[in-house]
Amino acid sequence: MSQQLDTTGRILTGWDPEKPEHWSSRIAWRTLAITTFSMMIGFTVWFLPSAVAPRLNEAGFELTKNQIYWITSMPGLSCAALRLVYMFLPATIGTRRMVGISSLLFILPMLGWFFAVRDPQTSFATLLGLAFACGIGAGTFSGYMPSTGFFFPRRLTGTALGLQGGLGNMGMSIIQLTAPFLMSTSLFGLHWIAPPGQVDPPVIINATVFFLPWSLLAAALAFACLKDVPVKANVAEQLDIFGNIDTWLMTVLYIMTFGVYSGFAAQTANIINNNYGATSGLAGAFAASDLPDGASYAFIGTFLGSLLRFLWGPLCDRFGGAIWTFVSAIGMALTLGFCGLQLANATSPAGFGIFLAGLLTMFFFAGVGNAATFKQMPMIMPKRQAGGAIGFTAAVASLGPFLVGIALTAIEAATFFYACAAFCVTCALICWIRYARPGAPRPG
Repeated sequence: MSQQLDTTGRILTGWDPEKPEHWSSRIAWRTLAITTFSMMIGFTVWFLPSAVAPRLNEAGFELTKNQIYWITSMPGLSCAALRLVYMFLPATIGTRRMVGISSLLFILPMLGWFFAVRDPQTSFATLLGLAFACGIGAGTFSGYMPSTGFFFPRRLTGTALGLQGGLGNMGMSIIQLTAPFLMSTSLFGLHWIAPPGQVDPPVIINATVFFLPWSLLAAALAFACLKDVPVKANVAEQLDIFGNIDTWLMTVLYIMTFGVYSGFAAQTANIINNNYGATSGLAGAFAASDLPDGASYAFIGTFLGSLLRFLWGPLCDRFGGAIWTFVSAIGMALTLGFCGLQLANATSPAGFGIFLAGLLTMFFFAGVGNAATFKQMPMIMPKRQAGGAIGFTAAVASLGPFLVGIALTAIEAATFFYACAAFCVTCALICWIRYARPGAPRPG
């Protein structure tokens, strides 16, 4: 006989989302709202270097193009490592403490950048270290998403995880959208902390601390309102995910949908500036007014991909995730190849609009794929394994900003776009054979 549901304590006893009498939709959706809010703040921290770094030279820093690529790449490296830790936390310390403590940790890198941008003599190594610290913002993803899976029945996982992933990822576009405005105003009156004769650094400071109060709010809500589900497992018990072939195949597919997406999202401003903007080969032949400013466009791709991620969740619940993952792979392959062709023939700023349209279409298909892959995992794997697999795949895929940034320092942008297109074709074949075709071994 199953234990009666009791929601009065910090731990929900008798909790079983698959049985309506042992599930509370109010608690589930409240948990989703608070954790998603915290995740959104976290993703603004993760992409803070990508919003700030392209403007540092305007404030007196003297950074090379490759150094800026490295700064915007480092959060992806640390995020991947932290996600390997966070994937074990929901079943060890519980949702409430995980979300509350994480929200407080977001404050540390924001304060670090706050002080660093005051002085253009801040070393490159220090900036790299601060960028690395920003990985905590999205490292939480591998804990928050599996935790959410514990609160919802399978029939709603596509919608719930799509909402959390999409709205949480929206933090990337929020920081990229608001940073240019925040850095163009003395909104907080912070000029008094500038060293003598310096004006611009405090304007950059605005972007570094704007979301700090919201982190405190997220922490307060987590400690006051969240509860834990009775799902407990030690680290050794959770390692069984690595014996499931679907863990590895879904990791490859999520590298495509999120790794490629987040990598190009973090580097959008740099790609535009270095191929069509002021630091491109076009700068000597065309007036500055004809060249685009990458920072002005950086938020669009992240916004579009995040929006599609949660809008497509209900469609994945209805039609299954596998077929949409396959559609995503084909769409990304075509658009990445198209973008590579545009970059290979970038001889005039007039071609920028065509390139941007292709890039945004790629972000569209990536958003569809992000929703679809997260629908697949709870459907094709046992519930606890699905949580661990979500955490692991997210950890590996979060290397996207790091790997894309490093690749763009080593090879031509057009060549890298072609390579990514070929990778997406490979993913399409994996998805079709294993998950999407009629009679597939693991439909989901």
